Amino acid sequence: MTSSLRARIEEAAAAIRRRSRIAPRFGITLGTGLGGLVREIQVEARIPFQEIPHFPEPRVTSHSGSLVLGSLGGKPVAALEGRYHVYEGYTLEEITLPIRVLKALGVECAIFSNAAGGLNPTFRSGDIMIIADHINLMGVNPLIGPNDDELGPRFPDMCEPYDAKLQAELEAIALENGIRAPLGVYSALTGPCLETRAEYRFLRTIGADAVGMSTVPEVIVAVHAGLRVAGISCITDLCLPDALKPVKIEEILRVAGEAEPKMTLLVRRLIERYPQFAG
Repeated sequence: MTSSLRARIEEAAAAIRRRSRIAPRFGITLGTGLGGLVREIQVEARIPFQEIPHFPEPRVTSHSGSLVLGSLGGKPVAALEGRYHVYEGYTLEEITLPIRVLKALGVECAIFSNAAGGLNPTFRSGDIMIIADHINLMGVNPLIGPNDDELGPRFPDMCEPYDAKLQAELEAIALENGIRAPLGVYSALTGPCLETRAEYRFLRTIGADAVGMSTVPEVIVAVHAGLRVAGISCITDLCLPDALKPVKIEEILRVAGEAEPKMTLLVRRLIERYPQFAG
């Protein structure tokens, strides 16, 4: 991380400021099949990624690739429709650049969503898992290399990457609305192949409750940048090694789509209630 990265961040942020007067406090990354939250936003501007300097164009068909700025629950927000993945061949700097840019725009709280396979045998397909912690098994880290102290510390503390108050509030919202939303540990691998039975057993043994191919690089950068972080996973399929069946992307998208209203409610209420509990 060098001054050239800072220059790219500022160039991207400046281009966004020219298109929108919104100064977002919340940055939301919308995962596979979970884009319905955008319909709740009073949109002031929608900017395709390819029109933002240094943003690569997404290659995943279920991720549309645009930055939406507006208000949600009376609060200014920026929502990333689409994200970049390690398995697509992007560098970690490219994958996490949007988070750096959100910070430059004024975001103080980052909310991440994703679709994940469930490893915990108590989980059900369609559950929402509130991410309490993660295990990085990608073999890479976005902070490797020279550190720019203006962007964050050389050795950021990761004892609580997911803000405890945000977790507790998500739990309360879920309970009030009859939504199954257990806490859990998210494990991140690079993909694109799904895991073997032996790998699922290993992940469960080391304490993982869910597995996916995203989120962790962005969370590491968000923590490095000093953002408060919340994360939620839609459990789209169960990865129980002794009862494993092939899974199709169409089924993952179907389950994620059915869970979308629950995910939308959790995030919207969290943002609406933020000042009341986040002190």
